[in-house]
Amino acid sequence: MGNPNRVKAESGFMRWVDDRFPATQMWQDHLSKYYAPKNFNVWYFFGSLALLVLVNQILTGVWLTMSYNPSAEGAFASVEYIMRDVEWGWLIRYMHSTGASAFFVVVYLHMFRGLLYGSYKAPRELVWIFGMAIYLALMAEAFMGYLLPWGQMSYWGAQVIISLFSAIPGIGPDLAQWVRGDYLISGITLNRFFALHVVALPIVILALVVLHLIALHEVGSNNPDGIDIKAKKDETGKPIDGIPFHPYYTVKDVFGVAVFLFVFCVVLFYFPEGGGYFLEKPNFEPANPLKTPDHIAPVWYFTPFYAILRAITFSIFGLDAKFLGVVFMGAAIAVLFVMPWLDRSPVNSMRYKGWISKVMLTLFVISFVILGVLGVLPATDGRTLLAQVCTAIYFAFFLLMPFYTRMEKTKPVPERVTG
Repeated sequence: MGNPNRVKAESGFMRWVDDRFPATQMWQDHLSKYYAPKNFNVWYFFGSLALLVLVNQILTGVWLTMSYNPSAEGAFASVEYIMRDVEWGWLIRYMHSTGASAFFVVVYLHMFRGLLYGSYKAPRELVWIFGMAIYLALMAEAFMGYLLPWGQMSYWGAQVIISLFSAIPGIGPDLAQWVRGDYLISGITLNRFFALHVVALPIVILALVVLHLIALHEVGSNNPDGIDIKAKKDETGKPIDGIPFHPYYTVKDVFGVAVFLFVFCVVLFYFPEGGGYFLEKPNFEPANPLKTPDHIAPVWYFTPFYAILRAITFSIFGLDAKFLGVVFMGAAIAVLFVMPWLDRSPVNSMRYKGWISKVMLTLFVISFVILGVLGVLPATDGRTLLAQVCTAIYFAFFLLMPFYTRMEKTKPVPERVTG
């Protein structure tokens, strides 16, 4: 027996489908009768853009695997073969490599919007946690893919990052060897990273995206005012300050996609290597275990956390600087997961929070950008000091949040959403 309350199409093929699968019900629940706040602004484009880039990465990745050889002997040559001999291979490869950077740009802006409007606060804690899990899985996915071109920076970047596991007391060296599958980065490492990058992690990311969207549609979308639109409904039970997601926001998202694709194509066709930040110059040389690059740095979207790692140059309680650096780098990501319980403000949106929250968010963003720049550059005494200051600001934003959000004076929140 099916659900007697299930919505079905009136007649025809869709009625046949609905008798066997809730297609019409899902369409209404998640699009045509899913009511979203009517005051969404430009910051709300980036969720749909993240989905677009995810599809791009999956499709281009499938095409690349058709010509890629996941072995130490053939990986670099197969990438060159894709670039030079496969028809439109250069375009597919650049779409994938530039798409990785675009993915992180979009995700970082999406996360900033969450911080700006308090999208992590009750009842959206699970939406935020699933989002952070996507971000963590995305970082792992990007790191695994970073080794696959088997260039100099791929090889040595992976060597440096994996060696950090060896800083963990007791199990560190064995853990690093387990991750590599060998005593050094080798073809075995490349093969297992390929399997994780192509099969395991995409499945995890797709599952998390589904959970993220289900949780979002269960509690409803946040808005720039941080007001729950379900609190005020008309006589038919529809939110007064809401509009159906389709067609209003699907059309709006199409405009956002058009603007994004224009910018993406400009970068893709004119600056695909991003000045050495999307594809580093040493990566156009095959991996050589006997030749270390002059300066080893991860790709730009990891550099803020790499700068935090390098900023820890001191020991505490007998723990050496390398291990503490790993701890601080991990804590910089882990602290994002507990954001819903750190913010004690009675309001959600930055529009109505006090001046302390606004100053702290501004300092946090500035410190994050500076750390990103410092992570690309070779370390000097002055840069290390600046990285330490920015690291302190980064953690202060989170650790002091329970205090300054509770003590500051907030503005009154309107009963209805504003423009």
